[in-house]
Amino acid sequence: MIESELISECRQGNNVARKKLYEIYSKQMMGICYRYTGDKEIAQDLLHDGFIKVFTSIHTFQYRGEGSFKAWISKIFTNTALEYLRKSEPERMSAPLEEWQEADMMQEEESYDIIPNQVLMDFISELPMGYRTIFNLYTFEEMSHKEIGKILNINEGSSRSQLSRAKSILIKKINEYVKSNE
Repeated sequence: MIESELISECRQGNNVARKKLYEIYSKQMMGICYRYTGDKEIAQDLLHDGFIKVFTSIHTFQYRGEGSFKAWISKIFTNTALEYLRKSEPERMSAPLEEWQEADMMQEEESYDIIPNQVLMDFISELPMGYRTIFNLYTFEEMSHKEIGKILNINEGSSRSQLSRAKSILIKKINEYVKSNE
């Protein structure tokens, strides 16, 4: 069954089609939830919440060709994770300045290739919540600092500085990983 047919069946309430859609996208959407929360149990809860939103609002989706559904569903899951973060612990959306230390800059870019994707994702999940959220929005969702500021209700400068701190922390972790695996 092609994607547009699958979506049409889901709109009609076909549970077999819904299950198939879940099977196709659940792993990727779990990745989005985990990237933002850094907690597998919370990510699992958000995965289910997100799919409920997908199935209750699928009638609003307009198919615009290959990739349009993935973009639409990814946006739902990103927003679901952001809603959770805003409601659960809004004070943790930005880390105090004292928690940040300047990291050494990466010296050899070819060293990046030896780091498994899961290790990089673990490094991202270990970032303080605010840094992680901004890093994800900027890097994976390709949002501007202005858009991030609007979504998180912070100013653009805060978004920029938290992204810079997130990158510095990640560079430090990557450097340590590379040194320990040489």
